[in-house]
Amino acid sequence: MKLTTIHSGNFKLDGGAMFGVVPKQLWNKLNPADEQNLCNWAMRCLLVEVDDRKILIDTGIGNKQSDKFYSHYDLNGPHSLDASLHSAGVSHGDITDVILTHLHFDHCGGAVIRDGEILKTAFPNATYYSTKEQWEHALNPNPREKASFLKENIEPIFKAGQLQYVKEGDLIAGCIELLVCNGHTRGMMTPLIRVNDDLNILYTADLFPSSAHLKPNFVMSYDIEPLKTMEERKRINQLAVQGNWLYYYEHDLNIETSEVAFNEKGQPVAVNPRSLSEVLAEV
Repeated sequence: MKLTTIHSGNFKLDGGAMFGVVPKQLWNKLNPADEQNLCNWAMRCLLVEVDDRKILIDTGIGNKQSDKFYSHYDLNGPHSLDASLHSAGVSHGDITDVILTHLHFDHCGGAVIRDGEILKTAFPNATYYSTKEQWEHALNPNPREKASFLKENIEPIFKAGQLQYVKEGDLIAGCIELLVCNGHTRGMMTPLIRVNDDLNILYTADLFPSSAHLKPNFVMSYDIEPLKTMEERKRINQLAVQGNWLYYYEHDLNIETSEVAFNEKGQPVAVNPRSLSEVLAEV
């Protein structure tokens, strides 16, 4: 198995929205905001190569929307999905599977590209995976999430016949177990990559968008059921500590992976932060 970070760039979101009811004086120490109260976040995807499969987890925000749309999120940094895939020696046609953890635009925007006036799948030979709950939720969103679900990001996948529904506990390529959470949005997946008997890596998606969100009460305003998110975080943290899982953070600007432990107060904390390449060098 080969794992490669696929960095699709950075974007900015309101700090208050990312930390909900937590006072700024607490979260600003963890992710300092600019003068507009915006915090910078990564959009970190993951490439898993196993046997003859090349599996991409999430696709970032994409590049087919209008300049006005992107101006709201201040895209920045040297990375892009295409450039990162190229650096990994992988073409779009090589990708065999795309796991979309959920269908908010910053996670699935790169799944579809614009070719002139036509929208088509970015990975023509891939099977795209989503839970049925998330897919149907994205097509019929509630008022709070409506702005996060863009039909142009997902409808071409269905029309191309490349969509496959999956559920809790399903395995992709025999080594990626799909865990499903419902607090952030209906049917979101947090894939658990079983590298070997000693190394399990959880792609945390928006359950833990960053290491700062390990505490159960650091819940985003974007979550549709905050109390459920808190319950899910508590459960997953317990499993992670028991199983010695590594967390791979999609949005943490500075910390790519960390282990998780409970401190003397019983609160989950990130320990031994490292890049994915450093982790794999030890395997």
